[in-house]
Amino acid sequence: MEWFENEVLWRELYPYVFPAERVAAAPGQVTQILALTGVTGGAVLDLCCGPGRHALEFARRGFVVTGVDRSRFLLERARERADAAAIAVEWVLDDMREFERPATFHLACNLFTSFGYFEREEDNLRVLGNVRESLRDGGTFVMDMVGRERMRHQGLEACHTRFADGAVLIQQPHLNEDWTRLDNEWTVVKAGQSRHYRFEHCLYSGPGLQRRLLSCGFASVRLYGDLEGSPYGPEASRLVAVARKA
Repeated sequence: MEWFENEVLWRELYPYVFPAERVAAAPGQVTQILALTGVTGGAVLDLCCGPGRHALEFARRGFVVTGVDRSRFLLERARERADAAAIAVEWVLDDMREFERPATFHLACNLFTSFGYFEREEDNLRVLGNVRESLRDGGTFVMDMVGRERMRHQGLEACHTRFADGAVLIQQPHLNEDWTRLDNEWTVVKAGQSRHYRFEHCLYSGPGLQRRLLSCGFASVRLYGDLEGSPYGPEASRLVAVARKA
């Protein structure tokens, strides 16, 4: 089983991966995405939507939204949120290597470092190709992730976060020799007990991600340092790519 296929991991880490403040940030991030892309309406794909925090916000603003994730647990949380808010979103349980709807979406989003999970490069490129095929002509794809330049700049020291329930989350990143793959070890310490988890995904440089998007047929790719549109560089907080289909 790959780490991202482990439903126990998502269930146990849910309060720490998606704390209240992270959910509350979604409306502002959607505002930034729309400003960055100039998209004003139509159909939106939220690929690897998790508990639906961005998908729901797009739907609140009148977009027709499809949220795709391979975690049944996370999609259940998304449905609960949608039902509680009486918001209509199509939720799809699927692997991002398989999901494709030709010429359907005006905007596609892949946020919160939800790309590069697969060790085989052709699998990751397949995801990009599927998204391009799923966009209408002139459609836009927004990707948001941690970038290699940022990791080189900040180093590999452990990060500690304390939560309201008394838990402490310790994040320790490890990188392979050529800095192309990140293995992030998470330890949750609570009530004198600790649980250990591992995440693994590719780590892309800005130019490297740009080249991959262009090789998959996107007509243009712009890089930013965050969803506000800041310049991309070593000190940028995020690697954001805005790719357009001709």
